[in-house]
Amino acid sequence: MKNTPFTHKHIVLGAKMAEFAGYNMPISYTGINDEHAAVRKNAGVFDVSHMGEFILKGEQALDLIQRVTSNDAAKLKAGQAQYSCLPNKEGGIVDDLLVYCIKENEVYMLVVNASNIEKDWNWIAEHNTNDAEMHDISEKTALLAVQGPGATKILQPLTSMDILNLKYYTFVKGTFAGVDNVLISATGYTGAGGVEIYFEDKEGAAEKIWDAIFAEGTPQGLKPIGLGARDTLRLEMGFCLYGNDIDDTTSPIEAGLGWITKFTKDFTSKEIFAQQKAEGVLKKLVGFEMIEKGIPRHGYEIKDFEGNTIGHVTSGTQAPSLGKAIGMGYVSSAYSAIDSIIFIKVRDKLLQAKVSKIPFA
Repeated sequence: MKNTPFTHKHIVLGAKMAEFAGYNMPISYTGINDEHAAVRKNAGVFDVSHMGEFILKGEQALDLIQRVTSNDAAKLKAGQAQYSCLPNKEGGIVDDLLVYCIKENEVYMLVVNASNIEKDWNWIAEHNTNDAEMHDISEKTALLAVQGPGATKILQPLTSMDILNLKYYTFVKGTFAGVDNVLISATGYTGAGGVEIYFEDKEGAAEKIWDAIFAEGTPQGLKPIGLGARDTLRLEMGFCLYGNDIDDTTSPIEAGLGWITKFTKDFTSKEIFAQQKAEGVLKKLVGFEMIEKGIPRHGYEIKDFEGNTIGHVTSGTQAPSLGKAIGMGYVSSAYSAIDSIIFIKVRDKLLQAKVSKIPFA
């Protein structure tokens, strides 16, 4: 099991640790509900150094990205990022990812899921027929996500870069907490605002940045947050988690990700997705909230009024900010309209739920 540059910090702070994507990661410190509330109301720090980062360089870099991703990276200017996915040849999703434009038409950073680093690297390399320069910098890159409405105010004194006014899906590079070449972006996974801080873990940079953030933030209520609250926060927003809500068998059209599927260029499975968009799909990913008391869990069956199976739950939780149980799942398209009544099979009971808008409210 691998450690991140901050593993010792989590252990000293008394975090509940567990294996996640091959890493020893903090699941919670003071409890998921408490940590969730801290991020929604103020600010919290997530160690997400397990994520993967690839640098693609050279004249062929953009062409390669265009061919392997569903979104249109040609629209990106330096300092901009976009959400995208890597489609496979069968119309499924190899992974979802972020594309950062470091230097237009020349240097890009791809941020991929921790569990898919090797798979994604091999997939992209397989399609790198024009020899774009590729570098896997995952092992040496540290990443902290400081999320919440108070995050940028807490962090601004640590840098001369203007992060208070950083627009969503943009980033800046410079010195942060005395460490050079730090990339700070606003591409958060919680829906609560905040930034992500990427930097190379060398010469004690991880310790320096962690300590500076908490020295500045602790008096203002900043807390360390585990992966448990990260999951409840992203689920309230209806953000997909790879391996749960999207995978090699689900298409972006089925998953409601048509907005990152651009048909103005050629890319893997373009024809399959175009047909799905034109003809419709048999199943759709929907959000739902429980009407009857019970918590939906990954893998639970979704039924219709007669008890026929019409889908399955992909994610579910008791939403701390909302005071109700919510979930996401794939259902037959006939049951995907807002306010459609569905039933979740919890043990031997069929509990009533209704399809709801995302983000949940």
